[in-house]
Amino acid sequence: MSAQAPGLRERLQKPRVLLLPGVFDALTGLLAERAGFEAVYVSGASVAYTRLGRPDIGLVTASELADTVACIRERISLPIVVDADTGFGNALNVRRTVRALERAGAGCIQLEDQTLPKRCGHLEGKTLVSRAEMCGKIRAALEARTSDETLIMARTDAIAVEGFDAALARAEAYLEAGAQVLFIEAPASLDQMRALCGRFAARAPLLANMVEGGRTPVLDAAALADLGYRIALFPGALVRALSRCAQTFFASLREHGSSTPFLAQMNDFSTLNTLLGTAEMLELGRRYASPDDPQGAGP
Repeated sequence: MSAQAPGLRERLQKPRVLLLPGVFDALTGLLAERAGFEAVYVSGASVAYTRLGRPDIGLVTASELADTVACIRERISLPIVVDADTGFGNALNVRRTVRALERAGAGCIQLEDQTLPKRCGHLEGKTLVSRAEMCGKIRAALEARTSDETLIMARTDAIAVEGFDAALARAEAYLEAGAQVLFIEAPASLDQMRALCGRFAARAPLLANMVEGGRTPVLDAAALADLGYRIALFPGALVRALSRCAQTFFASLREHGSSTPFLAQMNDFSTLNTLLGTAEMLELGRRYASPDDPQGAGP
């Protein structure tokens, strides 16, 4: 693992947009790091999809999320932004959630203003807690941190529930409560994206959530930067890509009875072990070997 990367606070002070890929385990975190990304986003939806094989409707637990973050942090040095959903309860639960995720390695913790159980921001039927309750959660999250370098991101889902103006008012209140990054979910047009950037972009980093097939126009990072966004998030794109690839692979394997027709689209055994650092791990184990036990601590 490389030396610890600069924190998100420092990175977000730079003018260029932060392109943030969604990951859901240590392997996908490693792949993102090797691809040259500057930070990763642990997508609650992607964890639900891959760990549970279920939709994003609030089924993942706080401990499952913290365990996922800890595994990713052990493998990579990039800053990690974590989708903590509603904080898994009230303000006291938020305090516990923030402390657990910070211990696990989160550099930024995202909280949203939905009720329990929450659901994907691009699904119908969302409901919200009061503005005052969400502001209390933000204050609890800020107080629970052990490091000022841990950022708290506030997300509002109010556009689809209360309307665009109400979402802006909520974002204003969350910023006043101390949120350091704003995530106004599911603007439905470029005009709405321009309006919210015009109001907030000079005051706090704004995150744009790009969901393929969702409510918001999907733009590239450069176009989002031109609007005023500081973070371009693609949270579930990897799962959508991998699920399609897996469907194609399984269909091929079922048809041909062999993986041979798919070899050109796969990492072979040697390539995968190189990616994983198998040789380096075995060499590390040999450092602890004794003369009486040549295998030593190695696998």
